[in-house]
Amino acid sequence: MPPERRPPDDPIEWLNRAKSNLARATADINLSNIYLEDLCFDAQQAAEKAIKALLLFRGVVFPFVHDLAELVTVLQRNGEEVPPSIAEAARLTRFAVETRYPSLAEAVTREDYNRAVAIAAEVIHWVEKHMLDKR
Repeated sequence: MPPERRPPDDPIEWLNRAKSNLARATADINLSNIYLEDLCFDAQQAAEKAIKALLLFRGVVFPFVHDLAELVTVLQRNGEEVPPSIAEAARLTRFAVETRYPSLAEAVTREDYNRAVAIAAEVIHWVEKHMLDKR
């Protein structure tokens, strides 16, 4: 059952949505009719929504972009120390656009998928810890 809905300006709603995307990214990985690209899109969305949750939590107006490097830069400009493992989320940006539609881009490998999910999970964990520590 999904969490109770909150207002769209509530950082917890954004964090819950991030967790939902991560759950989708990791659900039914063995189904033969699901492209890994689609699951990586959910991993990218999970990281993006988590970062935006932290920006909202800190009262920072964020740009409506899918570029995770840009969002990490916004965090840094607003005094957040972002560890390299979290800044690595920028690698997921390509899944926001390039792989969403049929293209000539290389197919996503199982290794790419595993890395995307690991990065997204780490971003969510880091954001959640920051939000709990700063309450």
